[in-house]
Amino acid sequence: MSVGNAGEQRRFGMRSTKNKTSLAILALVVTLAPGCGSSHKTSATSEAANAKRGTGKDVLVGAGSTFVYPLMTEWIKDYAESEHGSITYGPIGSGGGIQSVTNSSYDFGASDAPLTMGEALACDDCVLIPWALAGTSISYNLPGAPNHLKLTGDVLARIYLGTIERWNDPAIAKLNAGTTLPNIPITPIHRRDSSGTTFNFTDYLTHVNAQWKSSIGKGPSVSWPIGAGAKGSSGVAGVLSRTKGGIGYVDAAYSLRNGLAVAAIRNRGGEFVLPTTTNVAAAAATVQKVPQDKVISIVDPPPGRSKAYPISTFTYAIVHRGGPKAPQLQQFLRYAIGPGQQFGPKLQFAKLPAVVLAADRRAIDAIG
Repeated sequence: MSVGNAGEQRRFGMRSTKNKTSLAILALVVTLAPGCGSSHKTSATSEAANAKRGTGKDVLVGAGSTFVYPLMTEWIKDYAESEHGSITYGPIGSGGGIQSVTNSSYDFGASDAPLTMGEALACDDCVLIPWALAGTSISYNLPGAPNHLKLTGDVLARIYLGTIERWNDPAIAKLNAGTTLPNIPITPIHRRDSSGTTFNFTDYLTHVNAQWKSSIGKGPSVSWPIGAGAKGSSGVAGVLSRTKGGIGYVDAAYSLRNGLAVAAIRNRGGEFVLPTTTNVAAAAATVQKVPQDKVISIVDPPPGRSKAYPISTFTYAIVHRGGPKAPQLQQFLRYAIGPGQQFGPKLQFAKLPAVVLAADRRAIDAIG
């Protein structure tokens, strides 16, 4: 089984309860953040407006992806100290981030999902900047089971379709020979808000399971056949930590921070791999050219990338091409893809490939 370098493997092997406090704090932050959808639009707009009124045009206000939130918190602190600029950010989910930048409630949005055709038409002067790179981990709560259970994309799809219902199902047992799995029900846990992490996960399932592709498909929101829903990455992590027999998808930073067990997923090269920075970078190394719309999918990479983690994704900043804050946005975006990348590895964000960095610089130069 390929799991990345020894240091990263040890980090994912840590399972403890010492992080319950941080999990509770993260859950509270996301709960209190403005949500996406019409019922939360007023509070989201008010927060942005108050921030702008309070600090003038030197502040940038953003919202969106909870996936990138751990990295964003590091950026906000360092940027204020090193670049003399102020950033505020609400982790309201990718769908909320897209909506908020489209209606100009915020200066920028963040999403792990690209814009749909309808969203691109609604925000026809928006540009996407891939600014972070990480893996969506598959975590589970199975007392007595070892860390790094082996799973495949097909088994994951069947779990979320409801056709694999118990942990000792032969399909799971076959992948984990020598491990005694309990005869308890599996509870799939998913995001109930519009989420780029959901897009990444369902994009992967669409690649690896024909039934999933034909009946459910991919998107920031899908009609889940079964399971329990939670809001935000920290919400999924919180529900999972309380649900014996649960399984969920959450970005690697949250799994690591909260001591969750993480599955090793088989890639097309036949290797069982973890969402380490090394393995995520191997998936991103498949990018040879960045398309004009900056939409890049790196799920289920080809067999030649034996170390590649198959549920990896870029996170995008979404900004308007023009506007009064274009210079401030350019400065922050250059920071994010430059000095800000130093904070990625400790949070399980991999380095951006050179071809992506080059495309980002051209796109940032064109803003304003």
